[in-house]
Amino acid sequence: MEKKILVVDDEAPIRLLLDKVLTKAGFTVTTAESAEAAIDILGKDQIQIMFIDLKLPGMNGIELCRRIRKENPIACIYSMTGYGSLFELADYREAGFDDYFLKPIDMEVFIKTAGDAYEKLARWRQR
Repeated sequence: MEKKILVVDDEAPIRLLLDKVLTKAGFTVTTAESAEAAIDILGKDQIQIMFIDLKLPGMNGIELCRRIRKENPIACIYSMTGYGSLFELADYREAGFDDYFLKPIDMEVFIKTAGDAYEKLARWRQR
């Protein structure tokens, strides 16, 4: 199974860094600079693991997660943000995020999370 990941972030340096790190770790990475671009990509490609920045131009990451969850309830979706507060954590969970990362992201934990998500999806597919 190809290990596809979608990274959605409006900051090009972050997209490039995450693409490079995840590709080196053996994943096939697709990036999008906006929620709308991510929706277009997901309409054409089956990607089950996503890392989504919360602060996006146009539709924000929380709304994007809600839209993805309606179409793909088993996807593993993680938020990324430079702005974290305990009050927002409930919003992240309610929107359907599996977990979140505060920026700057610890790359070892990031890669481990991606690998763990693929193992979880593989177990689910065996049922």
